[in-house]
Amino acid sequence: MANNWIDAAAEADVPEDDVTAVAAGGAELALYSVEGQVYATANLCSHGNARLCDGFLDGYEIECPLHQGKFDIRDGRASCAPATEAVRSYPVKIENGRVYVDLG
Repeated sequence: MANNWIDAAAEADVPEDDVTAVAAGGAELALYSVEGQVYATANLCSHGNARLCDGFLDGYEIECPLHQGKFDIRDGRASCAPATEAVRSYPVKIENGRVYVDLG
């Protein structure tokens, strides 16, 4: 399966210890920066119709703003009820100050 790297954002536009939403390659993504590393997940909670970019980032966990389910931003797995289904996570690479996400 071929990689599908999409230029999603400038690294400087992803605030440290916070989350931001971007549209890239036809997908709405949530980008996170924790300890100098950028992570990407789908922006929609798997439990309810809520945007994760509106949630609260605590370390490597994003809390959904609707029902307070939590997800690990490193792999998308649900880490707190009522969320039980993972959100999709995507590989990220940084090149020349740009954030690239593999949507493949």
